[in-house]
Amino acid sequence: MIKSWEQLEQKFTALLNENIQNPQQLEDWFIRRSQLLMEIEEDLGWRYIRMTGDTTNEKYRKDYEFFIEKIQPNVIRFEHQLNLKLVNSPFLKHLEEKYFTAIRLIKRQVELYREQNIPLMVEEEKTSQEFARITGSMTIRCKGKEYTLQQASRFLYDNQRSMRKKIYNKIANRRLKDYTKLNDLLDKLLKLRTQIAQNTGYDNFRDYKHDELGRFDYTVDDVLQLDKAIALTAVPLYGSALEYRKNKLKLKQLKPWDLDVDVENKPALQPFTSTQEFVQKAIKTLSAVRPKYGQFLQTMYEKGYLDLESRKGKAPGGYNYPLLVSNVPFIFMNAAGTITDVITLLHESGHAIHAFLTADIKIYEQKEPPSEIAELASMSMELISMEHWEHFFENPDDLRRAKRYQIERVIEVLPWIALIDSFQHWLYTEYPHITAERYAAWLEQATTYFPKIIDWTGLEWYFANLWQKQLHIYEVPFYYIEYAIAQLGAIAIWRNYKLNPQQALDNYEKALKLGYTRPIPEVYAAAGIEFNFSADYINELLNFVYEQYEKLL
Repeated sequence: MIKSWEQLEQKFTALLNENIQNPQQLEDWFIRRSQLLMEIEEDLGWRYIRMTGDTTNEKYRKDYEFFIEKIQPNVIRFEHQLNLKLVNSPFLKHLEEKYFTAIRLIKRQVELYREQNIPLMVEEEKTSQEFARITGSMTIRCKGKEYTLQQASRFLYDNQRSMRKKIYNKIANRRLKDYTKLNDLLDKLLKLRTQIAQNTGYDNFRDYKHDELGRFDYTVDDVLQLDKAIALTAVPLYGSALEYRKNKLKLKQLKPWDLDVDVENKPALQPFTSTQEFVQKAIKTLSAVRPKYGQFLQTMYEKGYLDLESRKGKAPGGYNYPLLVSNVPFIFMNAAGTITDVITLLHESGHAIHAFLTADIKIYEQKEPPSEIAELASMSMELISMEHWEHFFENPDDLRRAKRYQIERVIEVLPWIALIDSFQHWLYTEYPHITAERYAAWLEQATTYFPKIIDWTGLEWYFANLWQKQLHIYEVPFYYIEYAIAQLGAIAIWRNYKLNPQQALDNYEKALKLGYTRPIPEVYAAAGIEFNFSADYINELLNFVYEQYEKLL
């Protein structure tokens, strides 16, 4: 663990002072620069893993904040100096073809660098972690026991509607206890982020973040067009699926607590009863896709690189953290024994497979692909692995129900992603604004992306605050539309897999092994799919999905 900046300063200084006299020396220097940055990233990774694993542990919090406050600002400054040394080198032209994607990203970072933004970035990083502390402490009581909200969510699969209603309202009321805190937190983040953008010469944080994320292959207008295309194509299909659910459950009103229960009102699926069983079934499922995929997860399990069960004080959500030096990633999630847990672990396993397959890439910026590529790896694995879920669901009818649930999620997630993305566009382009205007904007946009068939009567205030459960708004702004882009790509890969499994997997691996050595459209092409935002293409893919859904009804 890095204990002081002095440990790193000497290494940075040596790289800065190195006399580079030919292209080969520049390439060697570039690789050593990347190795140093990856070592620093892995140190930060372990601090983040420990802190999110126990948000109540003061040592873990202080270790993380020490890095953010004392190490990261200096790293940013020295990394900028290294970037200048690279882009100003007379030998750079000899590297530009081989390292095209990395160099264009570094040039963008040089353009966006502002010294006065460093303390603001530190403050923004620390402030965003308040979301995990606020939500990680949320629990409810049921039947005399205390449950995290993730653990309590399994009751939403219960066949007794009165139980589902009771738990949903308990969860909603618990979230609403902190709605003021979460509004105040967002206000702080909006102010910080807007100042960072303005310091860099941007009118708003939305446009700054688009460039800072390195979105070279599509524009802000393309994103807005994608949101609209989802409203035109996915929302009606989601409404049809909900109409079927309402009729099958024989309900007069479809309430939000009716969205997870089995449409045939059969008992909730129980894919596993212990963490060990969960892991072993996941290994078997991945091995059925390709043996080495199961071995990847087995390696992580043996090394203790899986933190899967939900517990009080643990941050919400799930992630795969790619440890770039060890080349063995870490999976974090909050399992509660539901079908959603299966999907989450297989999703994160897709990220893990990606990390293993890019182990040989030596350049930092090419080893960490942008989310449009990273999420393609994970969302594709959700759908590909579904063809082998018999390891979780031995009963054929349970397997049919599980697949149907997953496909329902594919249909419903696109409108939610587009809604959150559209809302974020408003948050930052209409800043400053007051809280009442924020709620009005959310409710107006929600009518576009939420099918009207869901009855929120009695839950109007919770619905108005529903955006507060989305951690991306707080912790990783504008990192969400990539899920929609990748979901569409994953559907195309799944369609190919059903036609020719081995060819589809060969293409999947070919794409993943590229990391970020090629632009996004070329990676998608290597996977055998299109990088296409058009409504016609989206409609084509969603019609395929709905055909698969109807086969399982």
